[in-house]
Amino acid sequence: MPLIKSAIKKMRKDKKNTARNRMQKEKMQDSIQAVKAAAGKKDSNMSEVLKSAYKAIDKAVKRNLLHPKTGSRRKAKVAKIAKKAAGK
Repeated sequence: MPLIKSAIKKMRKDKKNTARNRMQKEKMQDSIQAVKAAAGKKDSNMSEVLKSAYKAIDKAVKRNLLHPKTGSRRKAKVAKIAKKAAGK
């Protein structure tokens, strides 16, 4: 346990930020899984699901949870899944 007042405050902040970051990453991963599920079901709502996945990935990049190139790579992978599902 930290003894210094500023270290105690930092520990509280880190705990809150970690929880917020984890929630954001889980939301992003859930939206990517939704795209995969929609692709498997040939869902007609693919554009909405794809849009929400893009939004979640962009938000994670904006908040420095992901590197920008990682974000673009994930968006490309999601687009590839959606394109393959549309071609079926």
